[in-house]
Amino acid sequence: MSAPLTFTGKVVVVTGAGGGLGREYALAFGERGASVVVNDLGGDIKGGGKSSAAADKVVEEIKSKGGKAVANYDSVEDGEKVIQTALDAFGRIGAILRDRSFGRTSDLDWDLIHRVHLRGSFMVTRAAWNHMKNQKFGRIIMTSSAAGIYGNFGQANYSAAKLGLVGLANTLAIEGQKNNIHCNTIAPMAGSRLTQTVMPQDLSESLKAEYVAPLVLWLSHDQCQENGGLFEVGAGWIGKLRWERSQGCIVRQKNQAMSPEAVRDQWDHICDFTNATKPSTINGSLATLVEVLSRVETEEGVAPNPARGAAGAPAAVGRRLPEMTFSYSHMQCILYALGVGMSTRENDHLKFLYEGHEDFCVLPTFGVIPSLGSLMDGGLGSLPGLNIDFTRLLHGEQYLEVFKPLPTSGTLTSQATIADVLDKGSGAVILLDVHTYSGKELLCYNQFSLFIVGAGGFGGRRTSDKAVSPVAPPKRDPDVVVTDATTRDQAALYRLSGDWNPLHIDPSFAAMGGFKAPILHGLCSFGFAARHVLKQYADNDVSRFKSIKVRFVKPVLPGQSLQTEMWKEGNRVHIECKVKETGAVVLSGAYVDLHATTGDVDALKSELVFAEIGRRIKDLGAEMVKKVNAVFGWEITKGGNTVAQWTIDLKTGNGALHQGPYSGKPDVTFTVSDEDFMAVAQGQLNPQKKAARLESAETAVTVSLPNT
Repeated sequence: MSAPLTFTGKVVVVTGAGGGLGREYALAFGERGASVVVNDLGGDIKGGGKSSAAADKVVEEIKSKGGKAVANYDSVEDGEKVIQTALDAFGRIGAILRDRSFGRTSDLDWDLIHRVHLRGSFMVTRAAWNHMKNQKFGRIIMTSSAAGIYGNFGQANYSAAKLGLVGLANTLAIEGQKNNIHCNTIAPMAGSRLTQTVMPQDLSESLKAEYVAPLVLWLSHDQCQENGGLFEVGAGWIGKLRWERSQGCIVRQKNQAMSPEAVRDQWDHICDFTNATKPSTINGSLATLVEVLSRVETEEGVAPNPARGAAGAPAAVGRRLPEMTFSYSHMQCILYALGVGMSTRENDHLKFLYEGHEDFCVLPTFGVIPSLGSLMDGGLGSLPGLNIDFTRLLHGEQYLEVFKPLPTSGTLTSQATIADVLDKGSGAVILLDVHTYSGKELLCYNQFSLFIVGAGGFGGRRTSDKAVSPVAPPKRDPDVVVTDATTRDQAALYRLSGDWNPLHIDPSFAAMGGFKAPILHGLCSFGFAARHVLKQYADNDVSRFKSIKVRFVKPVLPGQSLQTEMWKEGNRVHIECKVKETGAVVLSGAYVDLHATTGDVDALKSELVFAEIGRRIKDLGAEMVKKVNAVFGWEITKGGNTVAQWTIDLKTGNGALHQGPYSGKPDVTFTVSDEDFMAVAQGQLNPQKKAARLESAETAVTVSLPNT
C-alpha cells in the first residue's frame, strides 16, 4: 500500500476558510501536518458584513486536533496582509487555496464580484509569488465553477470572473513551471451554507465538502506534478476537462476576398468534430495558423474537413508516385556539405568543399536530397485513398542506404512507393520508400516515416514488417562523444539544399508555430551525426558508408551545439544525438552501418562474395528477375551471433543487392556462418552437407545452400 500523503513542514493559506469547502480544506491540511493560515472575512452569504468568528472557530478545531493554525481576517484584496500573516507565523508559504462563493446576486455591482473573485485571487497570489520562486516550490489551487466553464442564466458577472480564474491559472502554470510552482483549477460542486437554501436536503448531503478536499490535498502535494489542469469534482467523482477543436476548414483563397457565403457553404465542415484535435497550449493553437498560411499560399483554397483520416489507405499501399528527376552540379554538393557543418578550418573537410580537390566527393547523406521531391512537390497528395491534410505532417524517422558513392554531378531519377500506411490512433504513419537511380543503376534507397497528426482512427494496422526499425544503443557508456557547434546561420545555409519551409528562417513564422526562434532542419542534424561517424570510424572514406537510420525527437536552435554519442559494435555504430546546452535528445534509436575493410579485425570474408554477386546482378539483373522473381535474405553469423544481413532482390526492377534487412518480408531467408559461406563459395565445403535455416511467411524448414 502506498505511503500516506503528509504536509509536515508545509505552510498553506486557505482563503474563504471559515466554512464550506475552505473549512474542509483547512481541517484536512491541519490533520496531515501542515501549518494553516485560515483566512475569512466573515461576511454573510450576500457578501456583506465582517466577523472574526468563522476563522477563529476553524483555527480552534485544527488546534484541538494537535495541528498548527492562525487566523487572518483581511479581505483577499489585501493579499499582502494575508501572506504576511503566513510569513510572520510560520516563516514561509507553500500553497494557496482560493475559494469564495456568493449566492444569488441579482443586481450586485459587477466590480464587487470581480474584486473578490478575480482581483482577490490575483492579489493573494502575487503577494506569495516571489516567496515561492525563491524557495523553488509552490502549489496554487484556484476555485472556479461550472457557471464559469459552461455559463449559467442570470450569472453573467459571476461566470465571467470564474472563467477568468481559469485563464489566470493557466498562465501562472506556464510562468511558474521552471521554479516548481504548479497552478491548477478546480470546479467543485459541494453543499455549503451558501447552497443549503437552494438545494434539496438529500442532494446537499451527497455533495459534502469532504468529497472535494482529497483532490485539493493531492494537487497541493510536492509529489504531484500536475500543472495547468482543470478538474470538476463532487460527490466522490473527479474528472479532468480539456479543450476540443474541430479540424475546421479554410474558407478563403489566395489573393481573393473571404465571403460570408463561403462560411455558410462550409459550415458543416467547420463544425464537424470528426477526429477533433485537443490543443493544450497556445503553441498548438497557433500552429494551425501556420498550416492555414501554407495551404493558402499553395492555392489549395476552400477545403473541406480533411480529417476523415486515411480510411482509404489500403488503396494507396503499393501505389507509385510520379517519377521525379533531380539535376545538380558540384555546387549543390558543396552547399550541402556547408549546410551540415563542414568547414575549411578542418583540413580533412576540404575534399567535400573544393571541386578541384584530387579526392573531391559527396557526403553520403546527400542521398536524401534527390528524394525530397517526392514530398515537396506534392506527389503524396495525388494518390487515391490518402485524403489527408499534409500541412499536419511531421517527419518521424529516416532511413538511408547508399549502394555506391554518389556522383558529384548529374541527373538522377527517383521512384517513390507507398510501402504502408499505419493507424496510430492520434495520427497515421506513412512509410514512403524512394529508390534513386543514375540511369538504370540504383544509387540509394530512402525510407521516410511520416506522421500525419489527426489522420488516425481508420482501423488500420499499427505496425508493419516493411518498416526499418530504430535500434536502442548498448546499455553502457559511449565509446566516443563528439561535440560540434552549429552556427547562427546553419538553418539559413541548409535550406539552400531545397527545404524552403519558412519555419527555418522567418522568426515571425516560427513564433506562430510555437518556437521562440527558427529551428534547424531535422535532416541537418541527421547530416551532422552521420559525418561525425564517417570521420571517427571511416576516416571520411565515403565508400565505407552503407546506411543510417534515425528517429527525430526534438528540434535544435541554430547556434546550439550538437553532441553525438557513439557505440561501435562490429560494423554498426549506434548513435544518439543531443543538444549539449540542454541535454535534450535530438536523434534516438539511431545507427550507422559501415562496410568492413580487409584491415578490420571484424571484417567478414563473405563480403567479397556478395560484392561479386552485386556485379553479376548489375550485368544480368533484368534477366535474373524474369527467371527468379523472388527476394532472398541472408543472415551471416560469427561466433553464433548475426553480424551481417544482405538482401538479394530479384523481384523488383532490374534486381538489386544491398547490405541490411529487406524493407518487407523476404521470400526466403538463409542463415549461415561467415566461415562456412566462404568455404562453400571456394568449393571447400559441399553445400549439400551444410544446411541453413530457411524462414518464410508460411513455414520454417531446412534447405541446402546453393553453389555460389
